[in-house]
Amino acid sequence: MLKPYLFVDKTDSMGRGVYTAETIAENTVVEVSPVIVMSGDDRIHLDKTALHDYIFEWGALKDKCCMSLGLVPIYNHSYQSNCEYFMNYDEDVILVKTVRLIEKGEELTINYNGDWDDKTKIWFDAVEG
Repeated sequence: MLKPYLFVDKTDSMGRGVYTAETIAENTVVEVSPVIVMSGDDRIHLDKTALHDYIFEWGALKDKCCMSLGLVPIYNHSYQSNCEYFMNYDEDVILVKTVRLIEKGEELTINYNGDWDDKTKIWFDAVEG
């Protein structure tokens, strides 16, 4: 499930990002993305490729990884994001939900740490815009 008003466009500083063509209310699920689950051994190989920045740790023990088949890999990071994501290990999906009202034309962001306002430094120098 992907809301029809979401679209991908270029950003000023981070390549591409996910945007909205409509105003979105707080606590709205904007995407439920199926994932491909891979083993820890697969992750060792993927970490040596460009896909490293697009995969997620997966499983209760974080001993696997996954690749989302939706827009999830395109959402840019923000330390105070306007969306948060949830991993459903039983259904092999990642759900993205807004944490505040998002205006038409605004970029949707997630916090790569998992919690929308977690300020823990991530593995690259994040650009806040």
